[in-house]
Amino acid sequence: MTGSPAAKPLVLASQSPARLATLRSAGVEPVVVVSGVEEDHVTAPTPAELALVLARMKAEAVLTRLEVPTGAWVLGCDSVLELDGEPLGKPGTPEEATRRWQAMRGRTGVLHTGHCLVDTATGEQAARTASTTVHFAAVTDAEIAAYVATGEPLHVAGAFTLDGLGGAFVAGIEGDPHNVVGVSLPLLRELLAGLGGAWTDLWAG
Repeated sequence: MTGSPAAKPLVLASQSPARLATLRSAGVEPVVVVSGVEEDHVTAPTPAELALVLARMKAEAVLTRLEVPTGAWVLGCDSVLELDGEPLGKPGTPEEATRRWQAMRGRTGVLHTGHCLVDTATGEQAARTASTTVHFAAVTDAEIAAYVATGEPLHVAGAFTLDGLGGAFVAGIEGDPHNVVGVSLPLLRELLAGLGGAWTDLWAG
């Protein structure tokens, strides 16, 4: 299959363990190349657009890296939680994570994940944002304090996980659950098809 789309490896331009685990569980073994993009000072008109801008920046930041195999697909992803029309990324500190959860509990937000896929063989790219509605449980102050103390919510978009300790604090979702974890598998399949690839070609082995 050398030289065919099936031979192309996927490069994940993200250091997220959750994105890597999601792809691996779906049969894909990507090459991880961390983009190093500084996210804090990037702005966009809407949270959904911000997620897409950051995803593009991550993908484009690794295109010329030596670790990227010739002709590979490069995937950049970034997630942003929208609450009251405002974008919420990684809280970074226990104090901010606590404030976030006090604002989110018992309410509904939208988790946007931008996806940018680049075919390094042609330079073509396809990019879209997937959005999933998230209903948060009415957690107590004690539960928030205990969760923040674990450190998990400090370094994830929206200060929560669906696939970790925070899963019990998510009352329900509307949309793709993989998107909440950090990469929408159905959307990635569509982006690949749009560039002439096939999802099943990415299956390891």
